[in-house]
Amino acid sequence: MFQFIAPPLPHYITCGEDIYPIGGIHPDRSGIGVFDLIFVTRGCLFLEEELTMLTVSAGHYAILRPDRSHRTARPCLEETHFYWLHFQTLGSWNEVSEQDSSLPAFEGHPLYQIEKFSIYISQQGAPLLPGQVEELLRRLMLLHPEQTVSARWKQQTCFQDLLSMLQQTEGGEVQNPHLKVAELAGEYLRRHYREPISYKRMSEALHFHSNYIAICMKKTFGCTPLEYLTRHRIEQAKQTLIHTDDPIGRVAEQTGFGSFPYFVRSFARYTGHTPKSFRQLYRK
Repeated sequence: MFQFIAPPLPHYITCGEDIYPIGGIHPDRSGIGVFDLIFVTRGCLFLEEELTMLTVSAGHYAILRPDRSHRTARPCLEETHFYWLHFQTLGSWNEVSEQDSSLPAFEGHPLYQIEKFSIYISQQGAPLLPGQVEELLRRLMLLHPEQTVSARWKQQTCFQDLLSMLQQTEGGEVQNPHLKVAELAGEYLRRHYREPISYKRMSEALHFHSNYIAICMKKTFGCTPLEYLTRHRIEQAKQTLIHTDDPIGRVAEQTGFGSFPYFVRSFARYTGHTPKSFRQLYRK
C-alpha cells in the first residue's frame, strides 16, 4: 500500500477514459513522474509494473507508481472500459506493507503547530462503493475542460473525496494495533485535557493496561501519555493567551494545569517563552 504524508494532500492533475477492444493493450511507459490511477468499469486489464502483476477487473482499481515502468502483461480478453487519472504529491510518500505506527512530528510556526498525518491507500482493490467512485470520476471528466479557478477548486475537492473512497476497500489492511491504541489514547487525552487525568483512569476508560498504552504512544508519537497531554495543554494555552485577555492563572486552570508554577515551567520548556512574554510577542 502507499503511505502519503499530509499536509500537503495529494493533488489532482488530469483524467480521461478509454475503451480497449478484444486484444487491446495498455501502452508501455517508464518513469512518467505522476501516479496513474486506473478504475475499470467493464472488462479487465492485465498489467505488469516491473515484477508486480496487476489484474484490474470491473469494479476494481490499481495505482501505478510514478517512478517505475509498466506494460501490458496480457491483451484484453473482452471489450474493456476504464477511467484513468493522474495525480501527484508535493509531500513525502512511500510504499509500505502495513500501516506504520510512527507518525511525523509536530512542526511549523510557534503559534500554530502543524501536526502531520498519514494517508494509506492500497495499490489495488475494490472500493466498497464502486458506483460512487465512478460518479466522482465522471464529475472530474465534466470539470476537466473548464479553466476557471472555481472549477480547479472543485476538481481538487472532488479528488479528495475520491481518495477517501479508495481508502474504503474490500479486504483492506488491518490497522497496526499499536497505532490504533495510540490514536484512542490521544483522542481520550484531547477530549479530557481540562480534567485531572491519571494512568489508572485512562486505563479503565480504554480497557488497556497503562503500560501497554504508554508503549503504544511512545512508538507512535515518540512521547509518553503525560508528555502528549502536556503538549496538547500547551497548544490550547497558546490559543487562549492570543485570543483572550484572561489572567495567566486562569489560563493555567482552564487548560488543566493544577499548579501555576508548573504551567509556567512547562510552557517555557515547550515554547521558549513564559506565558506573559508569549502573549506580548503576539499581542503588541
